[in-house]
Amino acid sequence: MTNRIDSRNGLEILDRGECIALLRRNSLGRLAVVAGDRPLVFPVNFAMSGDSIVLRTDDGTKLHFARGSHVAFECDGTDAVYHTGWSVLANGIAETVESPVEVAELEGLPLALWCAGPKPIWLRIRPTTLTGRRIPPHAEVRRDLH
Repeated sequence: MTNRIDSRNGLEILDRGECIALLRRNSLGRLAVVAGDRPLVFPVNFAMSGDSIVLRTDDGTKLHFARGSHVAFECDGTDAVYHTGWSVLANGIAETVESPVEVAELEGLPLALWCAGPKPIWLRIRPTTLTGRRIPPHAEVRRDLH
C-alpha cells in the first residue's frame, strides 16, 4: 500500500500497520502524562506486545500520573545525513498488568532495563489512536512555511 502525502507539508502519512512495524523495530520512546495542569514527558525504553506498548517502571511520578489515565506515547527516528525521519504517536489509557500469566509472558520480551533499580511494574498502553508521519528522502524544503 502506498502512503498518502499530506499536501500541506509533503510528509508521508503512515498507516497503522507501518506505525506498529516502526514501533517493533525500536526500543526508546517518550511517555507523556498530565500531572495536575502540567504535561510531563519521560524517556522510556519499551517493547511491543501484540499491538500494545509495554514498559517497566517503579512506584513514582510516572506511574502515579499514567496508571488509569489518558497518555501519549511517541517514538521517532532521524537520519541527519539524508534529512529524513519519522514519528509515531500513540494515544490511549495506561494500565498496569496484574495477571501473573500476562506478566510471565511480558518477562519474555526483549526489554532490558537501562537504569539501575527495580522496575517490577509493567505498564501497558493499548493505542486508541496511532498516527505516523515520515519526511520522505530528498524531500524539497518548502520555502513558504515560516
